[in-house]
Amino acid sequence: MTPECAIKDGIMTATSDINRDRIAATEAVIRPHVRRTPLIEANLADFGLTAAPVIFKLEMLQHSGSFKARGAFANLLLRQVPQAGVVAASGGNHGAAVAYAAQKLGIPATIFVPEITSPAKIERIKGYGAKLMIAGSRYADALAASEAHLARTGTMAVHAYDQAETLLGQGSVGLELEQDAPRIDTLLVAVGGGGLIGGIAAWSAGRTRIIAVEPELSPTLHDAFAAGAPVDAPASGLAADSLAPRRVGELMFPIARAHVERVVLVSDDAIRQAQNALWSTLRLVTEPGGAAAFAALLSGRFRPAPGERIAVLVCGANTTAVNFSG
Repeated sequence: MTPECAIKDGIMTATSDINRDRIAATEAVIRPHVRRTPLIEANLADFGLTAAPVIFKLEMLQHSGSFKARGAFANLLLRQVPQAGVVAASGGNHGAAVAYAAQKLGIPATIFVPEITSPAKIERIKGYGAKLMIAGSRYADALAASEAHLARTGTMAVHAYDQAETLLGQGSVGLELEQDAPRIDTLLVAVGGGGLIGGIAAWSAGRTRIIAVEPELSPTLHDAFAAGAPVDAPASGLAADSLAPRRVGELMFPIARAHVERVVLVSDDAIRQAQNALWSTLRLVTEPGGAAAFAALLSGRFRPAPGERIAVLVCGANTTAVNFSG
């Protein structure tokens, strides 16, 4: 496939620039600031499924409770941050990550979130010392408010998924997984705006089969694949504060089209059951978006072939619910 470009904030970026070399270079920059998250090996028989090994990448143990810290540090360390600081719009996890990174680096941060943001994520953002602003009912409303703030103040915007540095930072998850579990055939990844799967797919570049998982009520990448370009999609459901940005990013889409095999849609009930199963079987606390990738396996929406070596990315744990099964 020939290189493709996307225009973001008036700047043309070649998506071919989001590649293994740049991800590796970014990983070296952010390494002192992020955790190398662990793997847990289990068997699908433990969850009542046909016996097969499965590896869970525990990115919910990352600083600030999700993988988002990687992209946040990449932005703040690789870009020139103005004295006015940074601004971000978020369903919660990105805001917490930017607030955390900004606190560690001594940078002022203002975070806009929608009304649907969970109390756990709001408390995270406040706890890291950022200025919190609640704007509108959905992520798109918070994004619009953050852009107005940007125009007024001269701060630097840190986009949750449609920024080259964000994808480069998230791509370090793929680098770690390849180093720690080099024999994986297939990786299941939940999708919201697509920064995570875009970065991982750019790192993998076809070396690993990548399956995207989305809620049925927020089919952003599914609808983009069907339309041939990012389009507005429904944005609701149990995981709306992390997997419902309305549309995927322009930068990630050509990468996903080249290197993501397909999208699997899962119901809210399946996501809830996956949360319960991860807690009751492995004692892993996950938010709905964090459990969505495993929901594809547990519900049977994705069935591994005999002998296929599967990994699941557990990407977030910012929730106040712990004992899901009572």
